[in-house]
Amino acid sequence: MAVTRSLASVIELRHLGYFVAAAEHGSFRKAGVAIGVEQSALSRRIRDLEYHLGATLFHRHNSGVSLTFAGHRFLRRARQILRNLDEGLQDIASIGCAEHGRIRIGIYSSIASGFLADLLRAFAQHHPQVQIDLVDDNPSEHVMAIRQLRMDAAFMTGERNWPQCEMVPLWAEGVFAVIPNGHPLAQHEEVQWRHLADERFIVNEAAPGQEVHDYLMQRLAAFGYHPEIVVQHVGRENLLPLVAFNRGLTVVGEAMTAAQFPGICYRPITGEVLPFSVVWSPKNDNPALRHLLELARAMAQSGKANGVTRLASQA
Repeated sequence: MAVTRSLASVIELRHLGYFVAAAEHGSFRKAGVAIGVEQSALSRRIRDLEYHLGATLFHRHNSGVSLTFAGHRFLRRARQILRNLDEGLQDIASIGCAEHGRIRIGIYSSIASGFLADLLRAFAQHHPQVQIDLVDDNPSEHVMAIRQLRMDAAFMTGERNWPQCEMVPLWAEGVFAVIPNGHPLAQHEEVQWRHLADERFIVNEAAPGQEVHDYLMQRLAAFGYHPEIVVQHVGRENLLPLVAFNRGLTVVGEAMTAAQFPGICYRPITGEVLPFSVVWSPKNDNPALRHLLELARAMAQSGKANGVTRLASQA
């Protein structure tokens, strides 16, 4: 083992490259021309290599060089070493370029359509080898995971500055009431909060149910109303069909209106616009996160995403 460490400390990778080049060209002169090294320098380095290995690698003759028995044995190992190094460098470089890897993202908005859907689609097209994991949870849980580096970023409502986190506003969505088709408000092109004052609302227990509950309380309280809000123990995908069963109304962001369910309609609430931001930790060094943030900023500034993105420039 001591001998191996000694050889590894004195043999340089370029010496292996010189050796492989000379073996492939059968000439120190041709090898030197091919790799841009003076023949004399290449010859000295190979002689040093032979000295440290304690074996002659080439037969020297007037027409060039040829491998000895030891040279043939060593050529296979030298090529393998250089190939492994090249593959390792490419692998690390691909991670640095976010060509491979994994990114864990917290979401609040629907990915059925809108800015977030367009962003994730564009990111997947640019970085197809990066695995994207989506987590639907409450903002406080997202932020905790971000601080602990268990989550890379979260797209959440509002423009709150969370301690130990960075935040950038990206887009905004209109807010829509979800109404049964037979309800009188379904005849309106849009509704106002005063129209909703005496209605019963339903929210789901899981995220974003609590945020919707708080949002309704805040908005209707501003008009002097205390709404009836019933928590349903179903997922988001089953909450809207309950509206069709006349269990109550609910509200969603504009991106969610791409999801069509029988028996319901979406009506915009006059003047309601909900801003969305991305939150992440400045300590996070995931290259895929850096590229996601760059793409998100570019899309928000250029307005390239479809649907609700137009609201980002109006918010």
